[in-house]
Amino acid sequence: MLIARLVRPHGRRGELIAEILTDFPERFHERTRLFLIPPERIDSRAREIELENFWFLRSRIVLKFAGIDSINEAEGLRGFAVAIPATERATLDAGSVYVNDLIGCRVIDLNRDGSDVGEIVEVDRESSSAELLVVRRRDRREGGELLIPFVAAYVIRVDAVNRLVEMRLPEGLLEINAPMTEEEKREAGGGG
Repeated sequence: MLIARLVRPHGRRGELIAEILTDFPERFHERTRLFLIPPERIDSRAREIELENFWFLRSRIVLKFAGIDSINEAEGLRGFAVAIPATERATLDAGSVYVNDLIGCRVIDLNRDGSDVGEIVEVDRESSSAELLVVRRRDRREGGELLIPFVAAYVIRVDAVNRLVEMRLPEGLLEINAPMTEEEKREAGGGG
């Protein structure tokens, strides 16, 4: 499970600034063993590394790893993901879900007879006050990607094992990103 992404070196002793990808940054106090995953192959074999020290810097974290003692060594880790084994994840409250568990799930709209809306490819946590599921449409003719608010009012059930998110989406939400009909194109271009 990804908990941070290394952005750039910080200082002269091998420290790195990282973007925090976890909702539990306080758990860095409990961590000494982490894994680094190269940016070009997120699914590649992880390299174990020891966390020597860390501190928070505004909305980011500075990490110091054992054996990384210079700017040049730190530069070689730019873009790497920092991960922990899934077995070491924090226990969530009932009704909560890890963002990583949502990626790759199919969104099923129960208001449309259980139709398959598409696959969650990302979760946008910064553009809105609510997290937005970025969903690649099942049928590309219906439009490219949808942004669906991940809010309790819409979510019925998350089944991470079967990779499904069942929702009751409000009428019109799926049409927001739909391509224009021929009539809409004529009206838009007609200037009338």
